[in-house]
This record gives sequence, C-alpha cells and structure tokens, in this order.
Amino acid sequence: MFDDPGLFGRLWADTYDGPGNPNPAPAVDLLADLADGGPVLELAIGTGRVALPLAARGLAVDGVEASPEMVAKMRAKPGGDRLPVVIGDMADVPVPGPYRLAYLVFNTLFNLAEAERQADCLRNVARVLAPGGAFVVEAFVPDPADFDRDEQVHMRSVTEDSATIRVHQYDRAAQTFVRQTITFDRAGVHLRPFAMRYLWPDQIDELAERAGLRLADRYADWHRSPFTTNSTSHVSVYRKP
Repeated sequence: MFDDPGLFGRLWADTYDGPGNPNPAPAVDLLADLADGGPVLELAIGTGRVALPLAARGLAVDGVEASPEMVAKMRAKPGGDRLPVVIGDMADVPVPGPYRLAYLVFNTLFNLAEAERQADCLRNVARVLAPGGAFVVEAFVPDPADFDRDEQVHMRSVTEDSATIRVHQYDRAAQTFVRQTITFDRAGVHLRPFAMRYLWPDQIDELAERAGLRLADRYADWHRSPFTTNSTSHVSVYRKP
C-alpha cells in the first residue's frame, strides 16, 4: 500500500486546503528570490498552494504530482490550468529540465518512506538542475522525545456524530512510522493511512552530497531566521556546482 505514490493525494485531496495549513507567502518570497528568473520545478505540487503564487510573480513553474485528485484541485483555481504538471512519482523526477530552482516543502521529502527512494529523489533532482541551480528542502527537525515509544494514540476530535483518533507505530531504528487516522461516524469506519521516513538535517546533507549537491544555506524558517541547535524545522538550500 505505502509504495503507491498517489495514495496520499487520493485520501487527502478533498481536505488538503482546509484550515490549519501554513501560510505559503513566506515560502513564496524566499523561493522567488532563489529562482534567479526560473524556470522552477515543484515536486509534489499538490493543489498549487506555493506554485500558483510563485507563477503569479512571472516565473515559469512546472510540477510533478502523483495524485490526479490533487492536480484537479489545482486546475480549479485561477491560473491552475496553465501550469504544466507531470503525473508521476516525485522520486523519479520525470521531467527533462534544466531548472534554476527545484523545491520540496511541507516535510514532503519524508513522504518517501524508503531510504532508497529518498536517495533517488535527490540524485534525480541534481540531474535536472542547471549548473549553479538551487534545491530547497523544508522539513521538521526530529525530536527524539516524539519517538520515545513504539506506539502512540491521539484523540483528534469528538462530536455528537463522530470521533477521530490517530494511531502511530514506530520503527525507530529505521526512522519510520506508520500512521492511521480513523474516523467513526454514522456511515461507518473510515481509514486514512500514511507512512513517513524522517531524517535529521545532517542525514539530508549526506544524501545531497552523494547526489553532487552542496549545502549553501540553512535557515530555521522561511524568514531566514538563523538555524540553531534549538530549531524545530529547517529550510535548506543546496546548490549544484
């Protein structure tokens, strides 16, 4: 099941643009600065939350997305029908390039739940970057306290008509987890599974180096705040020589 790259989009497309998602404006500001006039590639373009405002600044933005359901949501937005999108696995980076900028935001690198596919992704990004081009990765910094047990159960919501819980099972040695979001309502039981392989920043650096990319900058957030040992997330900028 978890080797199906389109699974996430099929399950979450209808609610992906709901309340609680981060404001993409700071990301768009930094990415526009790094784009060097474009063209730009977004891996896992989703519903276009970042790509559409970036394109509105005059940049040519291409996308890769495994879920036709996500792309349909983007196409329904103003300007969404004008962005070229290849339906495919982001680890394969199935586009020719070259690009001045490629990016993966919202922890999406970790959605590749196998170490080999994460390595494939960075190697293929390097293939389509122009010399001097940038690859931007945004991700959380894992906190070992979050993974201090093999299983976790969290209550998500309770109403008169439904209850939603989220359960996790961890493999700490492999740095992976499987999550199931379970909703009980009058219509029955609804399952939305998800898997992730998390990495520390230095591990991403190692993958990048093996792909021929070099870390140029690292920030704690899209506002370019300094990255420190206490940072809970990072925006890392890798360059192709």
